[in-house]
Amino acid sequence: MSGTRASLLALFAVAACADDDGPQYEPGEELSGGDTTVFETGRSAFSLAARNLKGERRDQFFVGNSMFNRGWVTAPSSTEGTDGLGPTFNAASCSGCHFKDGRGRPPNAADEAFLGLLLRLSIPGEDEHGGPVGDPMYGGQFNHMSILGVAAEGTAVVAYDEVAGTFGDGTPYSLRRPRYEFPELAFGPLDPGIMVSPRTAPAMIGLGLLEAIPEDAIVALADEADADGDGISGRVNRVWDPKGNAVALGRFGWKANQPGLEQQNSGAFLGDIGITSPLFPNENCPPGQTACQGATSGGTPEIDQDKIDDVSYYSRLLAVPGRRDFQDPTVLRGKQLFSKSGCAGCHTTTAPTSSRPGPSGAHLRCGASGSCRSSTITRTTCTTAARAI
Repeated sequence: MSGTRASLLALFAVAACADDDGPQYEPGEELSGGDTTVFETGRSAFSLAARNLKGERRDQFFVGNSMFNRGWVTAPSSTEGTDGLGPTFNAASCSGCHFKDGRGRPPNAADEAFLGLLLRLSIPGEDEHGGPVGDPMYGGQFNHMSILGVAAEGTAVVAYDEVAGTFGDGTPYSLRRPRYEFPELAFGPLDPGIMVSPRTAPAMIGLGLLEAIPEDAIVALADEADADGDGISGRVNRVWDPKGNAVALGRFGWKANQPGLEQQNSGAFLGDIGITSPLFPNENCPPGQTACQGATSGGTPEIDQDKIDDVSYYSRLLAVPGRRDFQDPTVLRGKQLFSKSGCAGCHTTTAPTSSRPGPSGAHLRCGASGSCRSSTITRTTCTTAARAI
């Protein structure tokens, strides 16, 4: 509790030494996504195309949107090109977890279905590319659903243990600690060394802008050796890139395990929906799951490169909503305190994007709210902004 008290005293000290003139609005700071920014606060705020995406260049965006929302079905089906679901899976569509391109959440109780949350599985060791090793019977991701004639891998539930405590001033608090359990397993027990990593589906906005940050800028931001002496450093994740057939800087996923959006989307099609692609042509059927291995395929691969390109285009160009109430004195005061408290040491407020197809020539601005999403390094990197498309 002494640490909490010290933090509060530091915050009060920051407030006390604020400028007499008060915080000032900086022109353009409301443009969380630069010229791509949209101003929408309704239920579809995360589902709009970049504001400066014009004319026929919008067509592929909406084609990708239809693929993102389309439900896949069991093969064989009359709907060729969208069959091949499973054999085991976690959702039947991308939007099943990223509803309206927003984030998922864990179940609130043990009897609530998993939707927007999945469990990654690994055991000690590394694969041939230095990545994690999945469970011998269940692979690297637990699939709790399956097609007819194939057994799902089992049932997972999340329960919560109460953690009670008291603040330094005597005020009580109560927290919930999640506990993940597997009450039903179809193929025997998990490996004794199993490690379980829960992953909620993140929001989809700003991904193309994150992809456009130059690698050297990310490495410099990580500052692994703490060259600037501010006591803050991170470490980039180097991962295997199945497209480049080489090691590359990871950018996407909760642990930055994919280097680009095509790789991330293709990996999600396989792991979450059970759909093979040019980058991941083999079904997700671990050894011992014979019914899974014998199930009818929807093609080789089940989603072709054109559809992958459409979904990647869509996910790159989802617009970032602008900051709300950006000239409100309370918001500006929060921005000032955010800066003076040193929060920007981790939650980087601006970052450049490189020239590349798609969002380019941009100046990234997360804003003083610290609303950027952590990815790639322990310092938070911006997912917002861009100047030209």
